[in-house]
Amino acid sequence: MTATSIPARLQALRAAMTREGIAAVVVPTADPHLSEYLPPRWQGREWFSGFTGSSGTLIVTATGGGLWTDSRYFSQAETELAGSGLPLMKLNVAHTAEHVSWLAEQVGEGDTVAVAGDSVSLTGAESLGKRLAAVGASLRTDLDLPAAAWPDRPGRPDAPVFAHLAPFAAVDRADKLRHVRTAMRRAGATHHFLSSLDDIAWLTNLRGADVDYNPVFLAHLLIAEDRATLFVDAAKVPGEVKAALAADGISIADYATAASALAALPDEAVLLIDPARVVVSVLEGLPPTVKQVHAAAPSTAQKARKTPEELDHIRDVMRRDGAALARAFRRIETGLVAGEPLTELDVDTIVRDARSAQTGFVGESFSTIAGYQANGALPHYRATEGQFSPLAAKGLLLIDSGGQYLGGTTDITRVLALGPVTDEQRRDSTLVLKGMIGLSRARFPKGASGPQLDALARAPLWAAGMDFGHGTGHGVGYFLNVHEGPHGIRPPVTGGALVPLETGMITSIEPGLYKPGRYGIRHENLAVVTQADSTEFGEFFAFETLTLCPFDRRGLEPRLLEPSERAWLDDYHATVRAALSPLLDGADREWLEWHCAPL
Repeated sequence: MTATSIPARLQALRAAMTREGIAAVVVPTADPHLSEYLPPRWQGREWFSGFTGSSGTLIVTATGGGLWTDSRYFSQAETELAGSGLPLMKLNVAHTAEHVSWLAEQVGEGDTVAVAGDSVSLTGAESLGKRLAAVGASLRTDLDLPAAAWPDRPGRPDAPVFAHLAPFAAVDRADKLRHVRTAMRRAGATHHFLSSLDDIAWLTNLRGADVDYNPVFLAHLLIAEDRATLFVDAAKVPGEVKAALAADGISIADYATAASALAALPDEAVLLIDPARVVVSVLEGLPPTVKQVHAAAPSTAQKARKTPEELDHIRDVMRRDGAALARAFRRIETGLVAGEPLTELDVDTIVRDARSAQTGFVGESFSTIAGYQANGALPHYRATEGQFSPLAAKGLLLIDSGGQYLGGTTDITRVLALGPVTDEQRRDSTLVLKGMIGLSRARFPKGASGPQLDALARAPLWAAGMDFGHGTGHGVGYFLNVHEGPHGIRPPVTGGALVPLETGMITSIEPGLYKPGRYGIRHENLAVVTQADSTEFGEFFAFETLTLCPFDRRGLEPRLLEPSERAWLDDYHATVRAALSPLLDGADREWLEWHCAPL
């Protein structure tokens, strides 16, 4: 995509707006399943703006507009929006709706704003509609103006669906559906409708490849008291999978018929939906006599709490993933010493190849971030054929990568010192690590939430007058989405839900520090919430670190670590060495032994 093509695309969009009498069009980063990563068919925000980040909202008016995104993407967005005529609107807090306030100031009495009904949730549409009504404007969700101005728009993906089988699928789908139906009865619901792809994949023990990096498939699911219907392109589902679904009371219907199935619900039906995770377009024909129960999908919390069997598979995956990274990191270091002309693109290839050799590897869990020196200061940087940096035997290389395995999903960030580093870099890297250690060894009472723990990871940076602009941790799926709700570790947001951390939940712990134009640092492990102990004040939880890969001690300043922090790091490296040594030999094992030596 070239920036010079964007003005012409915006002109076509504005022409469609004029034809329909629309004052402004909102183009979210969303598909009919409100996914994080979108199939090409629903990448309209990127197509009309040129901004390729995973989060953002585009608004186009007759003469202006803007692109809203958060601090992870400020530098990237400024570069990609250049020449488009669209200003970057910097969000103060990630995932907030500041664009709504701006929009309400741009429109007035009698104006109409449009957003495609298949890209906005019921909650989002109601909130936006109320805000517009307050200034005399109205919202239409029955127009898909981006589609009208997008020639040769891609079709729906058609990757085949496959079964996630035992032993990795530790709970069969009949048991999962039984749990959901129990929750439905408690809520007084006769039916439950799901559009979130990870919930559907998890509930059905099926996987796919319709969305980059997430092993999911496009589908909706309607669960009744004694049967269920999976709305999916039937050609994607093998006969043996259809038969297995039928044995568990799940029938197949065409993907496009989900809305009509809801429209045909009996008058006395009571429908359980999560209004924040179902788009408006599938609900438009719902009979007014059907009562709606708005609540989180029961499966969302259930799949977040990994079972002991799943955790065993995940621990095994972490060993193999760590061994792969040890081989990859040694390859990068020895290549540089030998004078090979390595680049950030080579890092991506080397890491991918190392993981691909592992049993059960399916693919990457997100696009690898390999940022050398200044590029590491861009939290979601991605090297491309048109823009990448060569590596040199000096400075810092940030590598954030992950894998999808049949037995789990990984996400890890390490910072390699490729050669001499500055005192400032060592200090900053150590402060970030202190924050990661502080949160990793936290004890907290049952009922505590991520926002209540977030400051533990920031305290060392705050004490030095520094901070980072992204969350500290996100949930991770089980051979599913690398970003999974409902929990997370981030600063408190006004009106934001405080989801308690529960045993079995996996979260990343990833504080960072970014100095634009110079370097970036992020240390990341995955950890699972475990039972710690019980006292007279109640139950207390802790984190068990799952990720197994050494930190590069050459980029640290040990004198800044407290004795207990040094002990934590030495103990962690001893654990890594014991776990990975049997999987490595020769020079790879020697690399591991050296990097896992005590401080």
